[in-house]
Amino acid sequence: MFRFFYDRKWWPWSIGGTITIVLAVWYSVQLDVQINEWFGRFYDALQLALSKPGALTIEEFNGYMFEFFSIAGIYIVVNVIFNGFLVNHWTFRWRRSIAEYYQEHWEKARLIEGASQRVQEDTLKFARITEDLGVGLLETILMLFAFIPILYGLSKNVTELPIIGPVDHGLVWVVVLTAIGGTVILGLVGSKLPGIEYDIQKNEAAYRKELVLGEDDTARAQTNQVNFLFDDVRKIHFKAYLHYFYFNMAKWSYLQGMVIVPYFALGPTIITGAITLGVVSQTVRAMGKVAESLQYIIRSWLKIVELVSVYKRLREFEKRIHEAETGALRT
Repeated sequence: MFRFFYDRKWWPWSIGGTITIVLAVWYSVQLDVQINEWFGRFYDALQLALSKPGALTIEEFNGYMFEFFSIAGIYIVVNVIFNGFLVNHWTFRWRRSIAEYYQEHWEKARLIEGASQRVQEDTLKFARITEDLGVGLLETILMLFAFIPILYGLSKNVTELPIIGPVDHGLVWVVVLTAIGGTVILGLVGSKLPGIEYDIQKNEAAYRKELVLGEDDTARAQTNQVNFLFDDVRKIHFKAYLHYFYFNMAKWSYLQGMVIVPYFALGPTIITGAITLGVVSQTVRAMGKVAESLQYIIRSWLKIVELVSVYKRLREFEKRIHEAETGALRT
């Protein structure tokens, strides 16, 4: 699965493409930082305009609008071209390198149950999920490096937290502890999901294979056989529904609760009027970016579950190819 990174044939894409994507994501994060700073200045201007009519001219207001669209326009172009179009092509080359390996060993691979599904469907899923998770993880890491120092600086304006009291740079601690705590708890809640997803794919493959064999052989796919296999499919899906039910309940309860955390943490400071509306907006957005980055595993858990399932199937498939080739060499 990873020859894409060590085969010279693919280096222009695996190395050159990766470097380009990293730089593009880094630049988009810097644009996000500029937008965050813009929000701070814009909301301070709004507060001034609302408290003192005439203090902000229409030209100044339109200037803020133009500045936002300038930054947002570049952000859109970078994300569409580099973090979208280029990543799509990069991912397809990775999938092609995997498919070529399987095709080179097709004489042995075709004898393995579900070989066509592994080569076509699983390589497609692996590529697409890896694309989503890979870019998301890279953006998450760079976002943390960009926004934690900003949040650290903004925390100087907040000298007191609710219930706890005075804490140096308390906002950073609030975000880190709530995000990591939530990730650990939800990770434990959803720990069984990867295994369940793997079993779903295994049972579905057995059911599908019997139906395919029944297309050419009237002795296969009889009612009793199909009903037995479909009953296994039903059981594992119903089991998955139950586990996803309580996982989603915990996940969305946590994420919705986190929406109010920044305002709760800023409560004592807002009440005393120690900060402006612009600082509040900038701080809340910075806390949201840091929290969202630290919650990457939570927000991507279902895709991670599917990726683990696909990875296990492909690793098992490659292992059986290797075993078949080793056996052939011995004979």
